[in-house]
Amino acid sequence: MSATDRDLVEALAGIEHERWAHWQAYLHAQCLKMEDGGLVIPKELVRRWERLISTPYAELTEQEQQSDRDQVHRYLPLILQLLGRAPRV
Repeated sequence: MSATDRDLVEALAGIEHERWAHWQAYLHAQCLKMEDGGLVIPKELVRRWERLISTPYAELTEQEQQSDRDQVHRYLPLILQLLGRAPRV
């Protein structure tokens, strides 16, 4: 693996960690915290997220698709930079 490829992996890994940390903070905020420090996910969220897991992107609601697009925007500037294209506003 070239140094450029390693740099790309590191940049993408940094973005992925930020995305994951953001999701975990959201998830933890939605859960019920137990006295022992454990978390319980409310059943309505379990149902919703299980539905999302099993639904293809094309069948999501517009709002759900937009949420996925918002996540892509975290990566897009780096990808466009590598392609030699400026991000569109």
